[in-house]
Amino acid sequence: MIGQKTIHSFFLPISKKRTSGKQHENGVDAQEHVGQAKKLKTSGNETPAVASSVALSPEILERIAENKKAALLRRSAVKSPGGFGKSWQEGLASEFAKPYFKNLMSFVDGERKQHTVYPPAQHVFTWTQMCDIQDVKVVVLGQDPYHGPNQAHGLCFSVQRPVPTPPSLVNMYKELASDIEGFKHPGHGDLTGWAKQGVLLLNAVLTVRAHQPNSHKDKGWETFTDAVVQWLSSNLEGLVFMLWGAYAQKKGAAIDRKRHRVLHTVHPSPLSAHRGYFGCKHFSKTNDFLESSGKEPIDWKAL
Repeated sequence: MIGQKTIHSFFLPISKKRTSGKQHENGVDAQEHVGQAKKLKTSGNETPAVASSVALSPEILERIAENKKAALLRRSAVKSPGGFGKSWQEGLASEFAKPYFKNLMSFVDGERKQHTVYPPAQHVFTWTQMCDIQDVKVVVLGQDPYHGPNQAHGLCFSVQRPVPTPPSLVNMYKELASDIEGFKHPGHGDLTGWAKQGVLLLNAVLTVRAHQPNSHKDKGWETFTDAVVQWLSSNLEGLVFMLWGAYAQKKGAAIDRKRHRVLHTVHPSPLSAHRGYFGCKHFSKTNDFLESSGKEPIDWKAL
């Protein structure tokens, strides 16, 4: 009869009724999805996982990867501290969201409110501004920033002009004068000229309280700079790592020696330079290795 359900309608499968309801609720035609799934199948034995992978073309997969990369970079730009070079932001983005890094930034902010901290905030990450992360050729590892006024500016062993050249750097210049033809003491201690050529001058700890050496030790900087060294070791080829002294050598223990050249000697400090630093010829050895790898050598005189 018209307007009355047939007896057959009372025995329709429950799942069909629910599916039909959801189709109208969500505005989606379930039959369309079924049709698409059938098109993906080339044989009766193909699994859903294979069908799913077929649906995503290489172009789509590449677009997804690019979108994820862009999203990560946007998040890192918000979370990274000021003064960070763009390419370094991208390479180290995963570190900025980690709890240790957040705690480290809070610690340094608190220190600046109560004490004088070197280097100034705008210079802490100078080493990321000199060259792109993929253009690094040489890595020199230091330990702690200079703790006197107007000295530290984010490059290990380097000081701002016109601050007198520190003793360890004086010894570096002495070794250079005997190792690199034509090198002369430049009359200052600013190593920006090296950094712009791809020499990463990286301290293990990046801040310090005025007149208190190692005062920011074990606060998280070591973890962060370990991540920097690890990124370079894993993602680049043919770098030269200059590890001067026991501290630098321990920090560089995980460097991949099959991919990179690692040079060891004592620290250039006046306390140890005479025990092997003088005569090490690390600067000429570095250039020999770079040239053998098809890279431009460092102009050590360009200061």
